[in-house]
Amino acid sequence: MTSPYGIEMAGEGGQGVVLAAVILAEAAATFDGKQAAQSASYGPEARGGLTKSEVVISEQEIDYPTVVQADLLLAMNQEACDKYVAQLKQGGLLLVDSTYVQRLPPRPLYAVPITRLAEEATGRAMTANVVALGIIVGLTGIVSQRAVESALAARAPKGTQEVNLKALHAGLQAARALVDA
Repeated sequence: MTSPYGIEMAGEGGQGVVLAAVILAEAAATFDGKQAAQSASYGPEARGGLTKSEVVISEQEIDYPTVVQADLLLAMNQEACDKYVAQLKQGGLLLVDSTYVQRLPPRPLYAVPITRLAEEATGRAMTANVVALGIIVGLTGIVSQRAVESALAARAPKGTQEVNLKALHAGLQAARALVDA
């Protein structure tokens, strides 16, 4: 991990990118003992507008708590990919939900059907954010699996811990398949 490591997660309001970022930041700070800063911005719509969340994770003190150029961009829909791909560092990691992102930028990326994987693993498309979180953790190792599982258990609404852990593990498994490919 380069320190600090900046992650942008973007998609449509309601896809859970803010919650995924909060869980990732808590995994880093609370359970792995790293420094973390998290922020979010929303469109004016209550649901359906463009939403972006940022997480900065570092082994040292964080001087600037927002992402200037992302080390990793998660784009959960086409609008997010189109708008934020230019903010990705040269050599940065681009992860797109190929369920909703069809026009791919001419750069190396991971196109994974995140929402479809969520539906297959849990029967719920709304767990796609947790599948994406598992893929991010599996690809980067930015936090430990134990830390993200603990943060997820602490943040998941009562009664959803089991389904969310299934989603997380589906994402971790997808990341292993990407790395092994």
